[in-house]
Amino acid sequence: MNQKILKLTLWAILVSTIFSYADSYDPLDPFGNVTIKWDVISWTADGYVALVTMFNFQMYRHFMSPGWTMTWGWAKKEVIWSMVGAQTTEQGDCSKFKGNVPHCCKRVPTVVDLLPGVPYNQQIANCCKGGVMASWGQDPASAVSAFQVSVGLSGTTNKTVKLPTNFTLLGPGPGYTCGPAKIVPSTVYLTPDHRRKTQALMTWNVTCTYSQLLVSRHPSCCVSLSSFYNETITPCSKCSCGCRNKKDCIKPDSKKLKMLGINTPKKDNTPLLQCTHHMCPIRVHWHVKVNYKDYWRVKIAITNFNYRMNFTQWTLVAQHPNLNNVTQVFSFDYKPIVPYQSISESPVTNSNFSHLLYDTAMFYGMKFYNDLLMEAGESGNVQTEILLKKDKDEFTFKQGWAFPRKIYFNGDECMLPPPDAYPILPNSAYKILTPFSRFAAFLILIIAVSHFL
Repeated sequence: MNQKILKLTLWAILVSTIFSYADSYDPLDPFGNVTIKWDVISWTADGYVALVTMFNFQMYRHFMSPGWTMTWGWAKKEVIWSMVGAQTTEQGDCSKFKGNVPHCCKRVPTVVDLLPGVPYNQQIANCCKGGVMASWGQDPASAVSAFQVSVGLSGTTNKTVKLPTNFTLLGPGPGYTCGPAKIVPSTVYLTPDHRRKTQALMTWNVTCTYSQLLVSRHPSCCVSLSSFYNETITPCSKCSCGCRNKKDCIKPDSKKLKMLGINTPKKDNTPLLQCTHHMCPIRVHWHVKVNYKDYWRVKIAITNFNYRMNFTQWTLVAQHPNLNNVTQVFSFDYKPIVPYQSISESPVTNSNFSHLLYDTAMFYGMKFYNDLLMEAGESGNVQTEILLKKDKDEFTFKQGWAFPRKIYFNGDECMLPPPDAYPILPNSAYKILTPFSRFAAFLILIIAVSHFL
């Protein structure tokens, strides 16, 4: 009996371990993470000065306003004497210190980025953006944040310094899980003239990964579908983002929308939604618009139903087999992501993995044009059209092929309608669509000839 209990316990531990890793694994961004790097750049009388740099290596998930928040636990009785480029939200009890008072004495400090426009003597490179960081795929130069911290009562050598523990990262809400700090080879720096190399006295890294399940058990966006060959519009499924009480949403014609401060965001970023059957803050509509001889056109519209949120530097990711043949994208910026080996190419015959497919694309707004998705209302939408070249070996409108396999908004997967609800291609439509251009040309020719006769 004891052996059975032991086996069941071991299986439970194994399954929970597998699912804990699976939750944070994103198949469209398998190497996406946030890496926090600590570089000890000098020793002090009772501690060290460290440059802390955060890299957002996620391809399409960024940090929106009010930005990131970072916490950790000290291994000993460390204090923070001073900070440049960031600050702690609380000082804590520093009453035992006479003369110089530390910036923070809390055992678990909470650190936030400084706001833009602070005095130059409080800034360092890559700081002071209010905690906002772009995704690596959208803008690598803006996907970095940094600050400098002077730590006391910590030890003054590589052997006496103890690494901080229990790192947490909010961006700005929950979702990130951080691993333990690990010592890595010291970072090497180049001098401005690139003629001399220096290196950190000690370096450790912390890696944080994101899981949508830690944020909410419901999606945060949904997808609706339509096409030129069917009058039926497939809406978002009912309660796609969870059913809420009617008191928690506002109708588009409500007088409450004229109240002062109704659009002011809350500190916890709780949404104020427009009343819809899907109750999602974001809806993505995919419309198969036109069929040409060698191309087909798709229109994508993103609508914001949250009265309290302006989405800055938003990203949209779509997965569709024909996105490897994108010819032109109108009014959005575009980037293919996630290359992988073609299923038709065997590793035995193609050991170099040279044949790559790009069935996933990231779309985002053009700077100063439509990179801001306004709050719910008349201006709360952005849209684009995509021209795709037909691949005659696989192109079809049958069985919902023209619709996306997955849609992500700001890194969170959106709920698609059930496949049996997709707009259906009429039985005779495919035969009509393909030779239509030839028939039209032939008809024009007959009219022209009869005119001259």
